[in-house]
Amino acid sequence: MSIKQEFREFLKEYKVVGLAVAFIIGVALTALVQSLVSNIIMPVITFFIPGGEWQTAKLAIGPVFIGWGAFLGAVINFLIIALVIFIIVKKVMKEEKKE
Repeated sequence: MSIKQEFREFLKEYKVVGLAVAFIIGVALTALVQSLVSNIIMPVITFFIPGGEWQTAKLAIGPVFIGWGAFLGAVINFLIIALVIFIIVKKVMKEEKKE
């Protein structure tokens, strides 16, 4: 078996192309969700935050400053991505059960 054939077998056996496509779609989805959170959801939340800057919002406990604004944005990003993945997996698994 030549190197070319072995390489093709490797790609097929481990489904490398499908994994690459899933990774690229995941990166695009992450960018989309980050934009949704930063440009749509957080401006609504910013309305309720004194000073209006949610990314720099901090809680001062004595000499310690806790930057909760950026963390809140990351949590919302994670929750939205997890929800989208849950919905996709639920639909895919439902189709597999029918077959």
